[in-house]
Amino acid sequence: MSSSSADRSRPPLRQAVTRLLPARSVIGFLALLVVLGMLSYAAGTAVGPVAPGLHPAGGTRTGGSTPADDGDMGGMHGMGAAAPRPVPVGAPR
Repeated sequence: MSSSSADRSRPPLRQAVTRLLPARSVIGFLALLVVLGMLSYAAGTAVGPVAPGLHPAGGTRTGGSTPADDGDMGGMHGMGAAAPRPVPVGAPR
């Protein structure tokens, strides 16, 4: 039986698929990352919040907190970044 040259030049489907997929070690590593992520999420859900009084920014509050109890540490003025100093003309940088 003779085969045409077109049949020999086209690789079988299995070879074409294996060329497109990453190596088995890469797939195994990604599967390991997914499993570890799921385990850490499950452990975090089982343990609960680390700081129960901590609320997300802009979230609604429930309970008896007063408006003055907003987490502000009054008296901490000037804790931001310092303003840049002007450089005199001709001064070395």
